[in-house]
Amino acid sequence: MLGFVRTDNEALVAALGDPQRAVPAYRELLRRGDDALGAIRAGLADGRAAVREGCCRLLDHLVDTDSMDLLIAMAEDPDATVRTAAFHALACDRCKGDTCAPGADRVLQPGLVHLASDPDPQVRSMAAELVGKFVHTDARAEAALEESRRSDPSPAVRKKSGWYAPGGTIHRRTAP
Repeated sequence: MLGFVRTDNEALVAALGDPQRAVPAYRELLRRGDDALGAIRAGLADGRAAVREGCCRLLDHLVDTDSMDLLIAMAEDPDATVRTAAFHALACDRCKGDTCAPGADRVLQPGLVHLASDPDPQVRSMAAELVGKFVHTDARAEAALEESRRSDPSPAVRKKSGWYAPGGTIHRRTAP
């Protein structure tokens, strides 16, 4: 099965760090779902960024209330690809089935901080999506998106922030 010597959940999580085995390991962990959650949560502490990033991507689909705090903590990971995956997982409702996304009280502050000051433009872009979820209900989100639209050094981040800021296409589409 999958060409692996070991196929337990922990071995599959470890395989996320191997470019040759990452895709089949990811697919198998996703297929295993809740049965693999313990190993996926443990993988968030792995020393390899590729494993932590893969675990964040898996939690985007498999997240449960017990994993949410761990996912929020990954927004502070030293690796930008991990932070990007964490912010995507926190912002994306499409992948989550019936699990409720965390509220502004838990995720807006990290989103605001990273939108304003993360050194990586992809992280700031994903933070804009997360902050954009709260633009209709929190003045801080609106102000941060407006500031990012005006002054972010990355044209891509300015564009995305503009989508979520008042007057933007996503802002209009999501208006209550």
